[in-house]
Amino acid sequence: MEGEREPRVAIVTGAGAGLGRAEALALARSGASVVVNDVAETAKTVVDEIEAEGGRALLVTGDVGERATADALVEAALDHFGGLHIVVNNAGVLRDRMLFSMSDEEWDTVIRVHLRGHFLLSRNATAHWRKQSKETGRPVFARIVNTASEAFLVGSAGQPNYAAAKAGIVGLTVATARGAARYGVRANAICPRARTAMTADVFGDAPDGGVDPLSVDHVAPFVAFLASERAERINGQVFVVHGGMVALLKPPAVEQRFDTTGPLWTAEELDTTVGAHFADRDPETMFAATEILELP
Repeated sequence: MEGEREPRVAIVTGAGAGLGRAEALALARSGASVVVNDVAETAKTVVDEIEAEGGRALLVTGDVGERATADALVEAALDHFGGLHIVVNNAGVLRDRMLFSMSDEEWDTVIRVHLRGHFLLSRNATAHWRKQSKETGRPVFARIVNTASEAFLVGSAGQPNYAAAKAGIVGLTVATARGAARYGVRANAICPRARTAMTADVFGDAPDGGVDPLSVDHVAPFVAFLASERAERINGQVFVVHGGMVALLKPPAVEQRFDTTGPLWTAEELDTTVGAHFADRDPETMFAATEILELP
């Protein structure tokens, strides 16, 4: 990558199509060698694209929810390309259903692929970077870009599993940033709004003519930026990204504090303090950042 001291090596999960493919191509065009991951051998077409443009890539198939896949991805980066510098956790699945109709399997599958998948690869990568930093006595160059979603902000009613997984990914991102920053790791999360096979039922077909405002090509350059030297001071942040826009989210803030006047709360005092605060509030107004959907 331009301005960086050595060639970078990246892992991109779910890179066989859609956003992952665009991210893998963007990183390769920035000079990184890319370990391309997906569950199907058809992802080899992305490797072929990268190599046709003069880049270096390797396909490692596997389910990111399996420990063996995380092991194989890090091993491939180290053995085949001689290092690891960038992890883009992108792979995901949907099993949409209302909470009261959701099966155990629908819940477990989404949590496993999204949240466990992010954890396994991030854990393996940070363990490698920590060891490397301790051996050299200095911070390493390391980047993690995780994929959250606006679903965690708005509490998507038909996606309780997906919303919960994406909220967990934000928590994991901040914890990763706090715990691994001393070793040189920078971890951030994006909430991309993009038209892919996974979101086809949500966003529909692309408009005819012009640049699609929901094209994955709006998101991939920002991921490549977060993976670069230029993002050295960006850590533990969450961004909404789509349509030529990047919105930095603020951390949650305290709306109101309530204190008891006695040694312990009573039901009556809670009613006149906490309860009174919500007296004129519509129950449909909740801990949800619905205004995020109205971002320009």
